[in-house]
Amino acid sequence: MKEAATTTRDIARELARKYSTMTYEELDTLESILVPMKFAKGEMILKEGDVCDCIYYVERGLVRQFYYKNNKELTEHLGEDHTIFMCIESLFKEEPTRLQVEALEPTLVFALPKKRLEEEAMRNINIQMLYRKILEESLIISQVHADLVRFESAQNRYKKMCELNPQVVLRAPLNYIANYLQMSPETLSRVRAAVLNE
Repeated sequence: MKEAATTTRDIARELARKYSTMTYEELDTLESILVPMKFAKGEMILKEGDVCDCIYYVERGLVRQFYYKNNKELTEHLGEDHTIFMCIESLFKEEPTRLQVEALEPTLVFALPKKRLEEEAMRNINIQMLYRKILEESLIISQVHADLVRFESAQNRYKKMCELNPQVVLRAPLNYIANYLQMSPETLSRVRAAVLNE
């Protein structure tokens, strides 16, 4: 059975349900802002040096946000269906990002260009609320990850990730999960085995 095509109207409704309540007129406005974008597996959504001028909503697919440090790739975020991502510093400073975003599966995202979103937020309290809630969620996700690697044991890091992002754990390559949890793939294998045997 072929999957029904997702329209910008569907996404506007989805975002409104998740972040704010909206009238039909407000949904029309939100729909007019959304830009659908498709990426093949392995395709870059954002490269180092790009300016991130949008907030991205992953309708379906899997994305990895990473950067290079001492010639090593470090995974900062893994996002699946119905989640938001952005390079927040680049978005607000309007400067080139050092982060990169790659599609790990065929991925459909809907971009919310920041300039349009801010223009509409000035005129509309519910779109302003949606914008604020999205930014709050993004900051909380970053904080949860920072606390995870700062305070939790390797085993607890993996367990918490299984609770918070079960789809990512099932679908993302193990080396990226290990990298995201700041452990070696060997440590992750040991941790997974221990968790499964509990």
